[in-house]
Order: sequence, then structure tokens, then C-alpha cells
Amino acid sequence: MTAHRPASAESHGPEDHSHGSNGHSHGVNPNADKRYLSAALVLIVVFMAAEVIVGIIAQSLALISDAGHMLTDAAAIVLALWAINLAARPARGRYTYGFKRAEILSAQANGITLLLLAAWFTYEAIRRLFEPPEVQGLLVFITAMIGIAVNITAAWLISKANRTSLNIEGAFQHILNDLYAFIATAIAGLVVVFTGFTRADSIAALIVAGLMFTAGYGLVRESGRIFLEGAPAGLDPDVIGPAMAGRAGVAEVHDLHIWDVTSGMPALSAHILVDPTGDCHDVRRDLEVLLRGTYQIDHTTLQVDHGASGTGLLLSDPDCAEPHGPRHQSSQLVAPRQPGAPPPH
Repeated sequence: MTAHRPASAESHGPEDHSHGSNGHSHGVNPNADKRYLSAALVLIVVFMAAEVIVGIIAQSLALISDAGHMLTDAAAIVLALWAINLAARPARGRYTYGFKRAEILSAQANGITLLLLAAWFTYEAIRRLFEPPEVQGLLVFITAMIGIAVNITAAWLISKANRTSLNIEGAFQHILNDLYAFIATAIAGLVVVFTGFTRADSIAALIVAGLMFTAGYGLVRESGRIFLEGAPAGLDPDVIGPAMAGRAGVAEVHDLHIWDVTSGMPALSAHILVDPTGDCHDVRRDLEVLLRGTYQIDHTTLQVDHGASGTGLLLSDPDCAEPHGPRHQSSQLVAPRQPGAPPPH
């Protein structure tokens, strides 16, 4: 069986590798404004140090846990800056995608750190529920109000950066979680001031820990999906495969893979069997239009071959006897090619 793969300026190796005519974004934008991230980082680090000092003086676990959460925010911003610089390096050598997944590594590290800190704060808060220390409610309240202002400013700064990055979006969401946590801490401080109920501080710490668990789990889950090369949200192979197989001239689609190289950079590869009377080049171009226009997938690698016909059904190549995933076959009957007739282009 003869494989038909057009040679073009955008071909990579023996398989046709289409990037689309309009180009596409490859994850982290190297032109993202680092000044906004750096400004938010300085703001967070300065306030975090002050919060630790005040938390120790006031014996407030809620303030110290807030500071721990802000530490992960600062780490997220540092890793985002590192990932932006690393992702800007060109692809070369064995790193054929460059360092596009640097942001995913940092996002996963940040998520794991959040989960570990949340576990510790949960343990400590429960312990303090049974043995509550004296808490200076007014100092907690004043510090929390300043924290609310700091987090609003930091969130505004990071919102100006490139939030298509999982890293930067994670940092943005963490700062929003910090904002909610400071609101809870401020309420706890007021409760202590007016009622003397010091356990309110531990309850606020548990709320902070819950927010950290939620944010950490989300980052670990999303980064894990990318590392395991699962299909991105909204791109279901069981929907896209039949849609490709239903196009004119397509007999079967198998070895269909859809994954994210990094956040915001979906990619697709597949083996396409074409009606023996069809034109491989036309089918490939039609599929590229479908994938780009309907599913916004610009980074595609399509191996296109003519299928063999026997009793009206198309059979795959022997080397695809065990394809990855299901075969998506056309419901259209295919006219067999006459023996000895040359395949179309």
C-alpha cells in the first residue's frame, strides 16, 4: 500500500505536519509583561514577612496560615517568571518542543506545596480548637484588612499579565483565594474582639486550609492531565474522531491522539485512511480546515494513506493491526479500485 504524504514547507519529517495559515500560540507568551508580575511579587513578599511577625506577636494561626498561603503565591509568581524565560528558548536538539512544559512543572510543584501546607494548617487548627491560645483580635483584624488591600492590588497587577499560562492563572487564582482567606481572618478578628471567642481564629485557619486544598488539587489535577497527555477540556476524541471519519473521502481514522503540549497549545495526530478513489491531499486539507475551524487545533500531524478495499469495506494497514484507541470508520460504502489501477494523488 502506498502512503501519500504531501511535501510542503510546513512538513516535519515523513508525516505531514500542519500549523495552519494563521499561526498559533505555543503556551506561555514570552512577551508577557514581567513588570506586573515582579511588582506583585515584591508586594506579596513584603506583606508576607510583616504578616509572619504580626502573627507570632498576636499568636494568630490564621495570620500565619495566610502568610503560608502567600508564600505559595510568591513561589507561583517566581516559577511563572522562570517558566516565561525558559519557554522563550527555541526548540533544538532533543527538546523538540523547546521548554514549553516548564510552566506545567512549576504549576504542579506549586499545587503539591499547597496541599502539604493545607494538611499542616488543618492539623494545627484542629489542635488549637482543643487548646486555644490567647489571640489579639484587634491586631489580627487590622492586619487582615491590610492584607485585603494588598491582595486586591496584587490580583489587579497579575490580571495584566498573560493568563493563558497555567502558572500565571494559578497564581491569580491563589491570590483570589488569599483575598477570601483574609476576609475570613478579618471576621475572626472581629469575633475575638467583641466576644472573646478565640477559637474563631482556628476556624478561620480551617477555612484557609480548605481554600488551599481546593486550589492545590486543581493545579495538580490539571498539570497531571497534561503530563499524562490526556485530551484537553472541550476536545473529546470520541466526538472529534467520528467527525473526521464523516468527512468526504475519509474511510477510517485511527491512532487518534489529542493532547496539550502546554496550557493553551493543543495538538493532534492521527492515521487517516482514504477512499481508494479519493485524493489524499484534498482529504488532508479538508481535515485541517475542520480541526482548525471547529476545534481550534492548529498543531496537527496527519498520516494519510489510501485504504485497501475488499468486499466494500476498507481494511487498515498490517502495521496498524492494533491501533491505539478505537477505529472511527465512515458509514459510506467505498467503491473498490480496479486491480492494477494507479492510486489517485
